[in-house]
Amino acid sequence: MGALQLHVFYLILLLTITSQVISKQGEWKSATATYTKQADASIITEGACGYGDLHKASYGKYSAGLSTMLFNKGSTCGACFEVRCVDHILWCLQGSPSVILTATDFCPPNYGLSSDYGGWCNFPKEHFEMSEAAFVEIAEKKAEIVPVQYKRVKCERRGGMRFSMSGSAHFFQVLITNVGLDGEVVGVKVKGSKTGWMPMARNWGQNWHSNINLVGQPLSFEVTASTGRTVASYSVAPANWQFGQTFEGKQLK
Repeated sequence: MGALQLHVFYLILLLTITSQVISKQGEWKSATATYTKQADASIITEGACGYGDLHKASYGKYSAGLSTMLFNKGSTCGACFEVRCVDHILWCLQGSPSVILTATDFCPPNYGLSSDYGGWCNFPKEHFEMSEAAFVEIAEKKAEIVPVQYKRVKCERRGGMRFSMSGSAHFFQVLITNVGLDGEVVGVKVKGSKTGWMPMARNWGQNWHSNINLVGQPLSFEVTASTGRTVASYSVAPANWQFGQTFEGKQLK
């Protein structure tokens, strides 16, 4: 096989693999789901993604904790999933309606219980711990656990991404919420008026930090999603920003 033929062969192979990956992104996959009870039937606790009050972060009613397999060490925080109950005539609502959920928490494993009874989030199970309000839109409330299908979908958000400042002069941290597109942030850079672009490290969930003192500088952020799409929000925070403040930047599209 000549060099040109070999090049064409590998090009065709690459295109075939790429098309297979793209085709699988919208496929339904099997999992299970339960729900957690809160006072107003939605999830309002902070959770492992660090979003704080989930109603203020606009995730409250349609949010879920993910098992280890889906949570991916917090990288999946903010991602959106379409979920529907299937294959259970007693518990699934007629027509298998679906809901769109945002990943906001981690459902920890319980290896003291069987993965078929109580240890729903044991590795390598794929499981959603939903809010009660979202759960009853796809299944009967009295169901303990239901079989579901899920797929990743685009996150529809109002307004731009939000950047919430916390930490101290020598440990600057930003929480990124209201992320559109695939919702999953995999990289963040920050730029002050006295610095170039500097990569930030994931602290936990969608909290990203830097050890550089950025107090007194207008701040810009560059956010990269898991799709590879990147957007920069220039001078989103003015020079007199304070810890505890939240600023709105551009949105991933």
